Amino acid sequence: MLETSTLPQWLIALLGEKFFNACIIHEDAKKNEKNVFCLDCCEGICPHCLSVHASHRLLQIRRYVYHDVIRLDDAEKLMDCGLVQSYITNGAKVVFLNQRPQTRPSRFSGNTCMICDKGLQEPYIFCSLSCKLQYILGTGGKLSKYVYECVNITFPEPGFDDGQMTPETVLEPVASIRTESGSSGSVGNGGGASCRTLACTATTEIVRKKRSTISASFRPVCGPVLEISNRRKGTPQRSPLY
Repeated sequence: MLETSTLPQWLIALLGEKFFNACIIHEDAKKNEKNVFCLDCCEGICPHCLSVHASHRLLQIRRYVYHDVIRLDDAEKLMDCGLVQSYITNGAKVVFLNQRPQTRPSRFSGNTCMICDKGLQEPYIFCSLSCKLQYILGTGGKLSKYVYECVNITFPEPGFDDGQMTPETVLEPVASIRTESGSSGSVGNGGGASCRTLACTATTEIVRKKRSTISASFRPVCGPVLEISNRRKGTPQRSPLY
């Protein structure tokens, strides 16, 4: 468990906030998930809260494999992210805020996280910002060397894909992602397009087989049909007149 007594208040709040839950203030509004963190107020906010926090420093929270992540560029303004595994999604590098629960022992042959044994790629040894902080505190490291003073920093304004309330970085669910990749890999259109292509091919093949089966079941017998169609009509016979 991460010891929070020596961490700055904004960092404690960032790592402890439950993002993508409904905003209590705008509970009845649509698209009210908390996906922005206000560094000045030390709290998560939803898109409807942006007007109140317009002059504050806002950090956009993103979603990757059902866990909270932030852009690596943003994270590096807050702390030293060296040796923390990064991932690429939607063209941007991201890092996990907290460690992910592991339901079974890792069989990964490469590097593993120093805290939670999560499988990692070379040369990374931490799976999340929380794990690195926990390691620093556990080994007696000086936290001030790794966590920066949160002053005079700016972040890109939170973006929305329809110009209103839809976050542009709500990521796709696990089912549409190929695999977890390191900083050299990418997730998104490539894997999704491949899966959709395979699905369409399989569906087309199934439909073709069903149609051929139905055609075979109801195919008319050629012999009698040809015999009937070629038989010439005889001379009509009238009934006798009385």
